[in-house]
Amino acid sequence: MITGAQIVCESLIREGVEVVFGLTGGAVVPMYDAFSEYPEIRRVLVRHEQGAAHAASGYARTMQRAGVCVATSGPGATNLVTGIADAYLDSTPLVVITGQVGISSIGKDTFQECDITGITLPVIKHNYLVSDVRDVARIMKEAFYIAQTGRPGPVLVDIPRDVQVASTEFSYPATVNLRGYKPSHEVDAAHIATIAGLLNRAERPVVIAGRGVIISRAYDELSELVEKMQAPVVHTLLGLGAFPPQHELNLGMFGMHGSGYANRAVQNADLVLALGTRLGDRATMSTSGFARNAVLVHVDIDPAEIAKNVAPFASMVGDVKGVLTQMNPLIESRDRSEWHSQVNRWRMDYPLSFHRPGSKLLAREVIRAICRGADEQTIIATGVGQHQMFAAQEYASPRRNGFISSGGLGTMGFELPAALGAQVACPGETVWVVAGDGSLQMTIQELATITQEGLPVKIAVLNNGYHGMVRQLQEVYCRSNYVDVALGTPDFVMLAKAYGIAGERVEREEEVSLALERARSYPGAYLLEFAVEPEENVLPMCVAGASLDEMIEAPVEAPVGQA
Repeated sequence: MITGAQIVCESLIREGVEVVFGLTGGAVVPMYDAFSEYPEIRRVLVRHEQGAAHAASGYARTMQRAGVCVATSGPGATNLVTGIADAYLDSTPLVVITGQVGISSIGKDTFQECDITGITLPVIKHNYLVSDVRDVARIMKEAFYIAQTGRPGPVLVDIPRDVQVASTEFSYPATVNLRGYKPSHEVDAAHIATIAGLLNRAERPVVIAGRGVIISRAYDELSELVEKMQAPVVHTLLGLGAFPPQHELNLGMFGMHGSGYANRAVQNADLVLALGTRLGDRATMSTSGFARNAVLVHVDIDPAEIAKNVAPFASMVGDVKGVLTQMNPLIESRDRSEWHSQVNRWRMDYPLSFHRPGSKLLAREVIRAICRGADEQTIIATGVGQHQMFAAQEYASPRRNGFISSGGLGTMGFELPAALGAQVACPGETVWVVAGDGSLQMTIQELATITQEGLPVKIAVLNNGYHGMVRQLQEVYCRSNYVDVALGTPDFVMLAKAYGIAGERVEREEEVSLALERARSYPGAYLLEFAVEPEENVLPMCVAGASLDEMIEAPVEAPVGQA
């Protein structure tokens, strides 16, 4: 006979959980009391519950299994909601455990009571309110199963305090049988053959690699397909890391801030194969003008995503790895040198270029140096804003699944706690935080967690004194009428030192390389504050309503790599 709180701990151990990110509170006191009896479960005490959810996401994306976070009832639970929504939109498996007031107190506006299952319903894969201690083990088993199968996502388990202290006999289920949830990866052989035929007949094919390639670990299968087809590969934001950046067929990210050559390749293709992507608005821009000359073939594990944004000519619901495993033997090797020549001409004619409105250090220069210094043991985590798009454009890490960022929700403040989680998952690797001065301040208190845990995270803050992406949008859409985007930023180096983290400020281009090397070689956490040009823009840029080939592009002043 053990308590509900102990059953939670026993369940975590049986699911192979080694780390829990959380913050204590009244409604989870019994759970944390039980945690103390299980030293094999590492507890990472964050400074804000949003940080717990993002850290669990960073851990989950890096380890490619469910991350776990814990919070108390009321504000503790609601503080998790942004991280839950972020995980939901980006298909990140999380098991979120919240405390709740006693069962008899639910619905009575009890202190720190809130209906967290109701609140999270639109932004979660599934959730539970546990009303009987005898159900805890079964629900925990189901939560991990649902979170990690099919299209991954967050699952919340809300456990009232009296259920945590109640006792029952513990028995952990060996299997899960949910009548309404039967994720299937089986695909029809005849349908596979039809799609293979379309690919074989294409003269100008392009492959879109989405996050589904990473989730299914279809790296080798994608490489085999691309080598046989000799098809250029473009990536969604969260598909970066699915295909080697150094490969001659890799065109990098496409979409709103995609390169001129990647976007033109998509728009001039006669076939586009979209793998593991929902073809969201930031990727496709104008849906009526998207890949207007192409036969679109869409493969995704979630049937709800097929034709939701763009209607395909052919589609298949299935796991990317499973689909490619069956389809690759049917793909014919082709010489598509004429198509390659055209794509390479676009590379030369429309390179990623510096936009230098002033004389200060450019954010692109800094991020390029970080990305090109990355090796197979380097993970890059970004927040949201201009720095995110620069990092996506410049991404060059040879590490598979080495790019961690907030995609669908676009959550500022994601970078620091996500990097924290990634560093916990991979203690022997280098984890870089690429942050904006605005984004970092959303969750900057997690510097304390980094210090407490002794994590050697490297932090690059691009300080331009603005909410830079919003400033850029106001420049484009509002005639440079800048409203509430200027930031009175702190001295980040002094702030880092207050948290016990070493750091330095960099203001000139000639200082960048040595500063990055000092940060890499430093045994602990290290923060670099880069004072960058305030009005540098992320270009290319597609404006709202435009097609991918209708871009605002920078003048070719200094192509990247030739400055």
